[in-house]
Amino acid sequence: MDERTQAGWRPQPVTSRSVRRLFVLAVQTAVSFALLAPVALAVEDHGQGLYGETDDKVVTNAGFILIAAFPLLILILSLLQWRLEKRKEARKKAEKVRNARTEWRGGW
Repeated sequence: MDERTQAGWRPQPVTSRSVRRLFVLAVQTAVSFALLAPVALAVEDHGQGLYGETDDKVVTNAGFILIAAFPLLILILSLLQWRLEKRKEARKKAEKVRNARTEWRGGW
């Protein structure tokens, strides 16, 4: 008979340190949110936030910034990848040349 089907079966406690740390962190985060939520809801700023009053112009400018930022991020990351691929190909080519020359081969 499977031990799971027996009456009185209990799951084994988790003994991993990282899992315990993660659990403690999750509980601390939940308690912190529960304690800080009333403070956040009690602030009398009428929904303005840190920037100040948000009108249509501010929202439109934020949208334009996002429209420009994503292609710029893609361009920068693509150029970075291109440079890394170029270095990798140069390294492979140098290794191939090095292995082809007899004076660079190991041994006595």
